[in-house]
Amino acid sequence: VHDAGWTQFVHMLEYKAARYGRSFRRIGRFAPTSQTCSTCGRLDGPKPLPVRSWTCPCGAVHDRDVNAALNILAQGRWESLNACGAQVRPAPVPAPRREAGIHPHTACSTRNGEGISAP
Repeated sequence: VHDAGWTQFVHMLEYKAARYGRSFRRIGRFAPTSQTCSTCGRLDGPKPLPVRSWTCPCGAVHDRDVNAALNILAQGRWESLNACGAQVRPAPVPAPRREAGIHPHTACSTRNGEGISAP
C-alpha cells in the first residue's frame, strides 16, 4: 500500500508540474544525497540515522536534511543541463500539420478489392 501511495503521489506531482508549466525530474533512488557534501562534492559515506549534522573535511557544517535537499536540487538541475549550462534536450516541437493525423489516400489500400497497393 505504501508503494502504491507513493507512486500515486509522484504521478500527481508530474501532472501538476506539467499543468502549471513547471519542470519535474526524478533522481536515482539510491543517490547518496545525505552523504555527499553539497559544498565540495566529497562523498563522506554512510552515517547512522541519529547523526543529524556533520562536518565535511572541507570545513562545511551540514544539517543532514538541508544538505540532502541541496544535493537533490543540484542533481535535478545538472541532469537537464550540459557542461555549458545549456539545455541538453531541445524543447518539444509540434508536428507540422501535414504530418499530423491519418491520411487515407496514402495509407495501404487496395484497388477494386484485388489486393493491389495504390500508388
